[in-house]
Amino acid sequence: MERILSIVREGERENIEFKEFLSDYHLHSDRMQSLACQMNHRILMGRGKAIYVIGISDSGELKGISKAQFDETIEVLRRISSEIEAKVRSIEKFEVNGGYVGLVEITKSKPKEHVLVGTAGHVDHGKSTLVGCIITGKADNGDGATSIYLDVLKHEIERGLSADLSYAILSFKDGKAVKMKNPLNKNEKAQLVENSDKLVSFIDTVGHEPWLRTTIRGLLGQKIDYGLLVVAANDGVMRTTREHLGILLAMELPVIIAITKIDMVREERVTEVIEEITKTLRSVGRIPYLLKNKRDAEKTANLVAERNIVVPVVKTSSVTLEGYDILEELLYRLPKRSFSKGDFLMYIDRIYKVSGVGTVISGSVKVGEIRAGEEAYLGPFHDGSFEKVKIQSIEMHYYRIDKASDGDIVGLAIKGAKADDLRRGMVVTKKEPKAVYEFIADIYVFSHPTRIKRGYEPVLHLETISETVVFEEMDREYMKAGDRGKVRLRFKYNPYFVFPGQKFIFREGKSKGMGEIKEVFD
Repeated sequence: MERILSIVREGERENIEFKEFLSDYHLHSDRMQSLACQMNHRILMGRGKAIYVIGISDSGELKGISKAQFDETIEVLRRISSEIEAKVRSIEKFEVNGGYVGLVEITKSKPKEHVLVGTAGHVDHGKSTLVGCIITGKADNGDGATSIYLDVLKHEIERGLSADLSYAILSFKDGKAVKMKNPLNKNEKAQLVENSDKLVSFIDTVGHEPWLRTTIRGLLGQKIDYGLLVVAANDGVMRTTREHLGILLAMELPVIIAITKIDMVREERVTEVIEEITKTLRSVGRIPYLLKNKRDAEKTANLVAERNIVVPVVKTSSVTLEGYDILEELLYRLPKRSFSKGDFLMYIDRIYKVSGVGTVISGSVKVGEIRAGEEAYLGPFHDGSFEKVKIQSIEMHYYRIDKASDGDIVGLAIKGAKADDLRRGMVVTKKEPKAVYEFIADIYVFSHPTRIKRGYEPVLHLETISETVVFEEMDREYMKAGDRGKVRLRFKYNPYFVFPGQKFIFREGKSKGMGEIKEVFD
């Protein structure tokens, strides 16, 4: 009661509104629109929160209203808040003069900008350590101790090598990065999602050659906005560095380069590595730009997003944290790139059986939005069919959300399909699509030791799909490294949902190439 008395003493102000009671009369169109505008203004003034005191006159007299009037007022406030995509967060009720007064807190989350950054680079060049340091603000011990915040498998921790995709978030509030005390704490992650103005999600990929397919999945399967390529100052540009750069450029992603481990070498060596990077970038038509301070990061951000030609280069040390303030400023300034319109579509990346919940599927939303409680199609299954499922709930970084939108990395709890019947590469979509076995694509061969002929069977990576395809028909007798051509391909084992315009990577041993789908056959 003391809280309500304190609020009443100070009177109505920016985000405080007094109401005696509200009824169905206030839901008539003109009156409701006026009240919705008033509520939205109060929320804006309160930076996402408004407080309504009910059972009180405009002059500040605690009058009290009946239980029926109290309940009706709450219902009207709920209706009005839903009109502006806000919600009643809490209700406090007190007895006064034989009636009731109350405090109603109404909140509206600010539209969060959610930027996805995929890391890439050679094994042991410090990708996971870089991300671990930037999300915690803690310096590393020189042996990659901070990478434990990302390497989630027992053998990864023991060996110090990532073997699967890892995820981490950097939250910004009022322009400042919010560092995590314990990145492994699910509750802390949830709080960051709830309270942030901007989120940067890192998809940390794998640098070790045997897990190249996992790296490709991370870079193609998530709706990444930017690629963060890591180059260690002691090793410099390696074959894997060039390979990962090629994948990022093939997917038309803007690239940022972080030179790591500068504390381990002399300044002359750092200069040599910058020259190596400059030569590599210029050979593929990109312009390197060495960021020397936060002002450089601010000036460069929009240029990187819009033109996709300029490549910012940042010198960093995880031991001294040199350069991390510049990289952090750049990440804050980088705008969301992958806005797109259309019906909801998400490719499944991971599948879980969760006790008490059931089947949960995760991935990044490619396009559109979906709300908890809605129905969607899931498939295709081996026979090409799609099944209707219900979206029971949605989570993003352990925080329950009502709606998943374009670019969000989410987990969907579904009803209507068993986890054992699902596979990576399936889709969830609102409109029932068509399953595809065969399609025509324009392809470009990066490398191949001999010649590619009809019947060639590489593994194709498209979104989260990783499946053997057969070269059924070619517009020439054979293709070799450096050749371009049109090919008819067929998925060897399962059908998938693919469509014209999608880009892919194909590989077999050390042979690699890329392509773009031009036509599909149901």
